[in-house]
Amino acid sequence: MQVLSRAEWKPLADAHRERARQYTQPHVERRERGEKHPVADFLFEYYNLSPGALERWHPGLGAGLADAPEYAALGAYVEVDGVSSVDEARLEKRLNGLRWTRELLSRTASRPARTGCFGLHEWAMVYRDADDRRHPAPLRLGAEGTDQVVESHKLACTHVDAFRFFTDPARPLNIEELGREHQLDREQPGCLHATMDLYRIAFRLLPFIEATIVLDTFELALAVREVDMMASPYDLSDLGYEPIPIETADGKAEYVRRQRGFTEAATPLRARLLESIESLLAVPASN
Repeated sequence: MQVLSRAEWKPLADAHRERARQYTQPHVERRERGEKHPVADFLFEYYNLSPGALERWHPGLGAGLADAPEYAALGAYVEVDGVSSVDEARLEKRLNGLRWTRELLSRTASRPARTGCFGLHEWAMVYRDADDRRHPAPLRLGAEGTDQVVESHKLACTHVDAFRFFTDPARPLNIEELGREHQLDREQPGCLHATMDLYRIAFRLLPFIEATIVLDTFELALAVREVDMMASPYDLSDLGYEPIPIETADGKAEYVRRQRGFTEAATPLRARLLESIESLLAVPASN
């Protein structure tokens, strides 16, 4: 085990916390004021990792922290001779989930990126049911115009957790019905939501992995979320988000350009997560 002195690990933990706080602090302040932000709040509300947990740095399995009572007090850590480290015994309960996630990441990475969906999942979530939309922001084209966009395109969503929010009239318009049982066979790297989900995969590996990758995936997920909502039917111009009008040829081209950029940015992060999982599954106690 590599043991870090307090003088070594404390600056790492502080730097991690300060990096995270540029995102967590505005969210907490909005929450205290009772304000909602349809873009920035999504990663905290949908993915359900608390701001405090995002701010906390972890060294990962195989590293020890000397003079670290704040870590010794955490349930996932054990302290021996003044050195706190992740409780390796807890890894045993994660094995099935780790194996499934390894399969998801490896299958996703093996497939070509598909870029023909144009972000229409958000449009399908309000199709013929605009009064029950997920966000209070106005629809840029109105309810009728939004429905016309959906009806003039072929829905090609491959993401289970996006499809499950489609309205009932929109579900039959997709290329196929999607359930949880289809996820391993349908997930593909061009999907914006599959890229955002790398954040969830990363934080679910805590505290067994070094926490920097959690912030790396968070920042990519936030950038993706911004484009996701810019391409949505909502008018968010009052929040400073210019629309990507995917109902036009230029808008489609811009969406695909951004989509390809996110696919490229996600590739090394997906590989790092897969490598981390392989390392955890190779721990002798978990075999």
